[in-house]
Amino acid sequence: MARVNPVVAVLAGAALALAGCGGGGGGGGTPAPVTTPPPAGVFTAPAALALSASDVQQVIAQAVAEAQARGTPAVISVTDRVGNVLAVYQMAGAPQTVTIRPGAGPQQLDLQSVQAPASLAAIAKAITGAYLSSGGNAFSTRTASEIVQETFPPQPATVGLGSGPLFGVQFSQLPCSDLEFPTLGKTIGPHPSPLGLAADPGGFPLYKNGVLVGGVGVKANTDYGFDPDVTVNNPAQVSEEAIALAGTVGFDPPAGITADMITVGGNSLIYTQATTATLKSTPAAAPAFSSLGANVGALLPVKGFFGGAILAGQAYGTEASGIRKSSTGEFNNPDTFILTDGSGNDRFAPRGGSDSPSGAAPLSAAEVTSLLQNAFQTMANARAQIRNPLNSRAQVTISVVDTNGVPLGIVRAPDAPIFGIDVSLQKARTANFFSNANAASDLTNNTDPGPGRQADIASFVPAVRNFLGVPTALTGQTAFSTRAVAGLARPLFPDGQVNGPPGPLSRPTAEWSIFASGLQTALVDTNLAMAVSFVGGANVTLPSRCTYLPDVFAGQNRLQNGLQIFAGGEPIYRNGVLVGAIGVSGDGTSQDDMIGFLGIDSAAAAVGGFGNAPVAIRADQLVINQGGGTNRVLYINCPVSPFLNSSVQNACQGK
Repeated sequence: MARVNPVVAVLAGAALALAGCGGGGGGGGTPAPVTTPPPAGVFTAPAALALSASDVQQVIAQAVAEAQARGTPAVISVTDRVGNVLAVYQMAGAPQTVTIRPGAGPQQLDLQSVQAPASLAAIAKAITGAYLSSGGNAFSTRTASEIVQETFPPQPATVGLGSGPLFGVQFSQLPCSDLEFPTLGKTIGPHPSPLGLAADPGGFPLYKNGVLVGGVGVKANTDYGFDPDVTVNNPAQVSEEAIALAGTVGFDPPAGITADMITVGGNSLIYTQATTATLKSTPAAAPAFSSLGANVGALLPVKGFFGGAILAGQAYGTEASGIRKSSTGEFNNPDTFILTDGSGNDRFAPRGGSDSPSGAAPLSAAEVTSLLQNAFQTMANARAQIRNPLNSRAQVTISVVDTNGVPLGIVRAPDAPIFGIDVSLQKARTANFFSNANAASDLTNNTDPGPGRQADIASFVPAVRNFLGVPTALTGQTAFSTRAVAGLARPLFPDGQVNGPPGPLSRPTAEWSIFASGLQTALVDTNLAMAVSFVGGANVTLPSRCTYLPDVFAGQNRLQNGLQIFAGGEPIYRNGVLVGAIGVSGDGTSQDDMIGFLGIDSAAAAVGGFGNAPVAIRADQLVINQGGGTNRVLYINCPVSPFLNSSVQNACQGK
């Protein structure tokens, strides 16, 4: 199968390097990029297609036939593009529960070894296939496994590999997110995934006429894990993939956009280790869903997620889906999509800040609008990293927050992946949180009720201070981008260095796993475990936010939907005072970095009064004597020659 060569800098570039690399420092005198505004309507919105109830039945029937042919009963779930759970079908003899894979260390930390209903694993896989994909890329949960681990690609025999480009994305779309709607009771999305994004092979996107309409997920064994070595196939994982793949027949993606047609850092991504040629059934000849008796299986109600009757999906781009094209009165760009409440109202229309930053005025609604407009324009001129065909325009979601973490505006491109909505808000909040004068206090004074969790979360403050050699770190003197935070959250410092120490936001290297990443998982695991127990029948209420940090006002803390630890968020300053942050997600971490960073810069030039962090206080100016030498974290890493309509290189240098 042909491979597509990368057209921009490596998506996962090194997370740590000397200051000045990647355009993070000042100076250099490089001319500003020529980013001519694109003509109106440069994007094509996806057709308003959806899975019908009979489509859902067909997907399930085909998957069931393959599971029967393999003698491997499974739980099968189908969702639409915005996360509505359209069906959960449990075959007779399928596992009732799964165990989140234990770690290798002496302790089982965070979510390791937690038991969960198998239905939640199947739903998470289906949502992941739908949320990570778009009209320009089709990613599976095996693709997700490849890009979230501590090495990329995951192959233990090869030393010195850096972490995956979407390291940490698995802890997004959480059921406690304040951005996403509970699944039952509303058709509008995006909806949360019960276990976050899945890295367990066996989840795929579903397409109709080349249009992304949903996902299918299969769970047939009791291990909820990931693929730790891409050079060795796990037969149980491949079997789950085969069952799910059979379900996609007739709903498969265009051949040119599957993950194996997309390269990152010279590596072709992996879509599946199963193929239609190795299926043991003939999906087109699968018995009709209506013929499946009780001896085969039955639809399974799942508390909070599925009511027990097959549903038709919502057509993405319509008011009923919760994500649609904006009107000219809502946002002055004909290509912009927004999140709606199902009744015609923009959920995140540009607004002024809720805060009163000491020594500076809060961001105004006009400034937020300019930030969103300029970042959107930068995106529309940028060349995509993870989207085919070659030289497609980047498509992302953009969020702006104030210093309290309150969303001040969210906009997105028409076909940006859904996962980027929650993640862009996480990234903005992460950059704001670590740059905030209250970061250390918030962590120290958390009220997490989980056993030992309050002290565990607080312990990351002295860990960061000792690691950086700055006794007053996390009190606002340093501007942290999400890329800089990411560098401190890796299990090896610098990223990928053999025998390096763990970053201060990571678990110890021997105890690290994708289910126990460090501060990221410590902050959310109590609420995620509570959501699992809720589905299992416990008399608890689903939490409406993910962390137990102190409130800045009633019902609001600075990390409502959790922490994110891969690049794409930058703080915003006014006369040296933090006033908020921007977060970008959906089309490669370097593209995300550039869109946010240059969006701030362009908006500042347009309306004045704010800008990127002063160079002198950026995190890449910190000298870190760890890892066998003197190192620094990157602040920003923008792609070389990133624009479709300009030959400018190193567009972020000197800003």
